[in-house]
Order: sequence, then C-alpha cells, then structure tokens
Amino acid sequence: MPSPLPNIEMLKVQGRRPSLPEGLRIYAIGDVHGRRDLLDVLLSRIEADTAERPATQTLHVFLGDYIDRGAASRETIDRLIEHGKRSESVFLKGNHELIALRCLREPALFDHWMRLGGLETLASYGIVGINLASGRPIAEIQSAFHDALPRPHFRFFRDLKTSFACGDFFFAHAGVRPRVDLSQQKENDLLWIRDEFLSCPEDFGKIIVHGHTPTREVEVAVNRVNIDTGAFMTGRLTCLVIEDSSLAVIDTR
Repeated sequence: MPSPLPNIEMLKVQGRRPSLPEGLRIYAIGDVHGRRDLLDVLLSRIEADTAERPATQTLHVFLGDYIDRGAASRETIDRLIEHGKRSESVFLKGNHELIALRCLREPALFDHWMRLGGLETLASYGIVGINLASGRPIAEIQSAFHDALPRPHFRFFRDLKTSFACGDFFFAHAGVRPRVDLSQQKENDLLWIRDEFLSCPEDFGKIIVHGHTPTREVEVAVNRVNIDTGAFMTGRLTCLVIEDSSLAVIDTR
C-alpha cells in the first residue's frame, strides 16, 4: 500500500474527516501533459494496487491537461480512450484541452496555444515545421490540425467534464472560486483559477482535488489537495487514492 500523505490529519470537512461512499475507491490522476510513458507506468501501478487490494467499486478520475508540452499527446489520448473502455472513468477538462479545441474555430488563439506547448501537440499529430516565427498562415495550420484530429479524439475532447463530485470530495482541474457554491462554479474558474483559490483558507464545503499548478510534492491543505507534480518536467506523475476516510499516493518515482 502506498505511504499515507503527509499532514493528512489536517483534512477536515466541517470538523470531520472527509470520506467516500462505502465500498468505493477513487484513483485521481494528475496532469499528464503528453507523457504517455509515465501514464503507462502509473496505470500499471494502479492496476497492481487494485489486484492486491480488491474493492467493491473503483473509479478513475483524470484531472485534465492530457496534452501539450510532452512529446506524445496524440498517443496519450489514444491510451486514455482505450482505458475508458476497460475501466470506469471520469475525464475532466483542463485548460490545455479547452484552448486546443477552441483553436479549431478561433485562429486568433493559436499563438497563445503555441506558447502553452501546442507545438508539441501538433507535432504528435504529424503537423511539423511550425514555430512562432515561421510565417506559416494560421488558417493553414488550423486546417491541418482539423484534418489530423481523429474523430474519436474530437469526441473525447468535446465530452470532457468540467467537474465531478463524490462524497466529501470535489474534483476540478484548477480549483474553484471562493465563496461561490460548488454547483454554481464557472468553467473559466474550474480550468484556470490559481491565486484566489490557492491562498483561500476557507471551507469550500468539500475537499477540492485539483492539479493545474505544479508543485514539487503533493500539496495537502485544510480544504484541498493538489496532485500536479509537474510530470512533463519532473518525470513524476501522481495518483491520489481515496477510500473511506483515508488518502494515499501512487506515483511514478
């Protein structure tokens, strides 16, 4: 069994330990960013954990940012689609998926996407020879990306959820807007928010499990858990294991 998270006693929801429904175990996976190699390793370790410790029901929750920066975005999406056919899974949307999908119809966003790691994603789909100073018409790149994107990939991006709630936990890519009910959160905050959320000590009503902001170690606060350990640059892809009122970590270190 993976080692417990540090400072786990700090996690409280209105004075009690947060929990999931009896018999359910959730594996929450952080930002992959095109590291198909790490995703394969982590999923195999999750599978081994499940085999060693069978549960009545397991659910895999992926927190978004599957593409960009790493070299294997297309292959990562292939792997996730295949995984979703075999295992009960929830796939959340990250800001990187949002901007990539918007680039199919909004050419003005391409420069911003390229600066976020879109060049590597386009290369994984076979669209090469592009850089910010290449002078290649954006409309041409947009058309090439549209043609190269397999229909199953388009449907995968289109169907991504913005949040998921279960028991005392709320899963979102980036976090939530403080003092806004969880049922009223806006997509822009769920996918992009940082400082206002990260610095807020208030009880959000549920423990927020999120990624988006890379940290050297899993970050445990009184109201949230950040599991983005910067896989694309550190080689550490992290999974938070939640069962009953206990938390543990499986990663690729």
